[in-house]
Amino acid sequence: MMKNEQKAFQELIQGNHCFGCGNLNKHGLQIRSYWDGEETVCNWKPQEYHMAGPTHVLNGGIIATLIDCHSICTAIAAAYRDEGREIGSGERIWYATGYLNVSYKRPTPIVEEVTLRARIVDITDRKTLVACSIYAEDKECAQAELLAIRVPPEWLLPPS
Repeated sequence: MMKNEQKAFQELIQGNHCFGCGNLNKHGLQIRSYWDGEETVCNWKPQEYHMAGPTHVLNGGIIATLIDCHSICTAIAAAYRDEGREIGSGERIWYATGYLNVSYKRPTPIVEEVTLRARIVDITDRKTLVACSIYAEDKECAQAELLAIRVPPEWLLPPS
């Protein structure tokens, strides 16, 4: 199935209000992630207000958020795939970030679309290790490792 024929992971994940990846957060980054073979890909266009101190460079916190959210959605999609289910079907699968280690390699230009590519490094019942890089102008600008921890569906409910 071609990317443009697929629904983004975020369209299939129910009840997601996350700032970076939640399709239910109208003020968020609204990223869209898709399978591309054994990797996942996300293309995202920064706006001028996503700038760092220099107005031509993407803010490092936004970069970390993009990587965090694309990587968590990759872990969620991989778990559904490994269970032979479509994303969002049956009991909800959810992950939280255990750690995120980002290495910034070069400034990320704000005027260009950025591309994130992630792949599963290791997966167990509760933990998924994801490697992710962000590219602009065909150059790697940052790379990261994220440990996604599977949490029970009730983790998403507000405390009573």
